[in-house]
Amino acid sequence: MPPAAEPRDGTIILGIETSCDETAASVVEWRDGAPRVRSNVVSTQHEVHERYAGVVPELASRAHLERIVPVVREALRLAGCRPEDVHAVAVGNRPGLIGSLLVGNAAAKAYAWSLGIPVIGVDHVAAHLAAGLIDAPPVRWPAFGLVVSGGHTHLFRMESPRDMAILGRTIDDAIGEAFDKAATILDLGYPGGPLLDRRSSSGDANAVRFPMPRLTARSVRGPRHGATATPAAHPGPGPSAGSDAAADTAADARTLDFSFSGMKTALLYAVRGVPAVPGRAPPPAPVPLSEQRISDLCASFQHAAVAQVLDVLERAHDRLTGADDSPATLLVGGGVSANRHLRRELARFGEARGLEVRLPELAYCLDNAAMIAALAHWRHAAGERDPLTLAPQPQSTLGRG
Repeated sequence: MPPAAEPRDGTIILGIETSCDETAASVVEWRDGAPRVRSNVVSTQHEVHERYAGVVPELASRAHLERIVPVVREALRLAGCRPEDVHAVAVGNRPGLIGSLLVGNAAAKAYAWSLGIPVIGVDHVAAHLAAGLIDAPPVRWPAFGLVVSGGHTHLFRMESPRDMAILGRTIDDAIGEAFDKAATILDLGYPGGPLLDRRSSSGDANAVRFPMPRLTARSVRGPRHGATATPAAHPGPGPSAGSDAAADTAADARTLDFSFSGMKTALLYAVRGVPAVPGRAPPPAPVPLSEQRISDLCASFQHAAVAQVLDVLERAHDRLTGADDSPATLLVGGGVSANRHLRRELARFGEARGLEVRLPELAYCLDNAAMIAALAHWRHAAGERDPLTLAPQPQSTLGRG
């Protein structure tokens, strides 16, 4: 990828985001070396999906249709900006619920066509990592990029906002999804992640011990030669390629992947009891769910999930430290980056390891259009444009190939 071009002062990008259940629009101007937010409007759909304890795709799409034009108009009004002042329209076109993405993509292309300006498709996962660059001084590259959200838990090595290589990802639940499911098991309400975080403050994080996965290439990708780890995940010298010993060593090496489903199952057993097995003695009854017990389970589950994230980060840092181009910064994004315990632990991790940790402002942790427009500034400066045939995609393209 060619060197990143510096965006020009005064460039204004309208961002649109409809990947899930937030209808969002934002006006972001590049000024003094950073994307500066002039407006950021988010219309949530919690009242639509609360009764179902989760997002219903068809209802989300219909709500986006009703809200998208008023939200864009409000973003322009708050920014004090006319449509003719905008230089490009950016839209989150992957990944997400396909019906929701269709609404945002159609709106973005219509605005771009009517104004005669470019449309720029943005990967939602990558945009989360641009959230920490909003209204902030430049960072030192390369960097680690950690996305922790309801749909994604990914770790990247980043050379710039436009150039990243995947180091590890979740093989099952994302951390935010695990928090939401834990909240459902404990009957906390919806949306579950913030409620679990709040309830954890009155609990004992050491009350219950949850399992910590030890993922290897063999367990994640299968036995023998099919389990060889990717170079990005396992840099450095090793046994000679092609030998059975080399394949076995690579297969047994710990990956930089994540897994939260085991923790979720352990919580379910802690609440409802371990299922009985025919021919064996019945398992003990679960501890009654008092208010304090619920708080302790919340705190212990949150502690274990965050500990796994820190464990992967420590191993990634150890593997990549020492070279001249070792990462100097940790960029964090995604809805779970608003979790208070995770924010504290990441700050401590950065201080201990000599990394600058960039956590987004709380307004930019959840899905929003400011991060979409912010990342689009780097694409726009590099001359990247998308045709009006741009189509939404349900999956992220990061890490493919």
